[in-house]
Amino acid sequence: MSNILVPQLGESVVEARVAKWLKKEGDRVEVGEPLVELETEKIDLEVGAEHGGVLASIKRQEGEDVKVGELLAVVDDSAAAGNGSQPAAAAAPPETGSTPVASASPAPRAEAADAGSRTADAGPAPAPGVEPPRATPTAKRVAREHDVNLGAVQGSGAGGRVMKQDVVGAMGTKSTPPGQPPPRSPATPAPQVARRRGAADRSEERVRMSKRRQTIARRLVEAQRTAAMLTTFNEIDMTAVMALRERRKEAFKKQYGVGLGIASFFVKASIAALRQFPQLNAEIQGEDIVLKHYYDIGMAVGAEGGLVVPVLRDADQLTFGALEQAIREYAKKAQDGTLTLEDLTGGTFTITNGGVFGSLLSTPILNPPQVGILGLHKIEERAVPQNGQVGIRPMMYVALSYDHRIVDGREAVQFLVKIKEFVEDPGQLLLES
Repeated sequence: MSNILVPQLGESVVEARVAKWLKKEGDRVEVGEPLVELETEKIDLEVGAEHGGVLASIKRQEGEDVKVGELLAVVDDSAAAGNGSQPAAAAAPPETGSTPVASASPAPRAEAADAGSRTADAGPAPAPGVEPPRATPTAKRVAREHDVNLGAVQGSGAGGRVMKQDVVGAMGTKSTPPGQPPPRSPATPAPQVARRRGAADRSEERVRMSKRRQTIARRLVEAQRTAAMLTTFNEIDMTAVMALRERRKEAFKKQYGVGLGIASFFVKASIAALRQFPQLNAEIQGEDIVLKHYYDIGMAVGAEGGLVVPVLRDADQLTFGALEQAIREYAKKAQDGTLTLEDLTGGTFTITNGGVFGSLLSTPILNPPQVGILGLHKIEERAVPQNGQVGIRPMMYVALSYDHRIVDGREAVQFLVKIKEFVEDPGQLLLES
């Protein structure tokens, strides 16, 4: 017997939820074949079989919360011996006097049943010689549940990877039999509708929070309860950055394969300012302040299941081109659902850009145990007095939320002023790099 345990889920992640069993009790499994999908606060992952055999027993059901090291299922690996022998429950002893041909028949039947099980589990099989389509685990699950042929779905993810929304879109194009309602989108669980008597138009839905949403809720409340969080604001004239981007956009795109955005400027400016105000690149551990002499900058990204913060490792050593490439890659992986735990672990300071959603001004919440987060907002043309004249300038409000326990107001204000100076005069960044 071989136990299937909840694997290590990454730094600070100790709990997951059983999202979907990909096999049922009695099914044959191969080495490395995915058995179950787990949902964590950061990513979803599949747990595979370490030994081939038969899934003898499922110990934790879908929707249950499990911890690292707990038992998920038991695989009878003895059933894998003998070149694909059947489970004991399915095998029958040969009758007395049976011919050698009859006694040899169970093995081919087992192989055929195994192949049929795999085909039904993965959806319609691709044509011979055709490589199976690349798809996310969620897309595969939705395709299985709604009998969608992944080979016929056009993928919108990186490298043509099929995403969940691609499968949902393909479901919408399938014809619906007369008299039957169209299939419900699998994006959310079936709602439990509570109605008041005599008020049929006043419906409610009860949807269980995902592990990621629960964690976001818990951490945001924790940040406000445990930190002395304050926010200071400033505004930045983006004229110089916008002009530089316009002058260099063609050459930059040709050299690095990505456009020159504003995020890399703020990453560089933040690192230069953090060098002058190291308290904002620190954390509190008990009664000690741990100052970080490296710069792992988290970039908050809005993903389908909630906000995630992939980390730019040693961002001070990256060029503008490398930063833009890494930021674009993380944004694509967040959209595709392919971020790894390594991508999301750690970070010494965070930048979040609400401007991409149209936010003019906001107060970002700390990402514990970090003590500083920089909020960017939309760029708007405003009338700005300068040198005795009023001109129209592209302006952006910026916000710095900080932990007042180790960062004084003076330092926070001066830090944000430094950000303003560096962005309004990008040439300074060359001197600080």
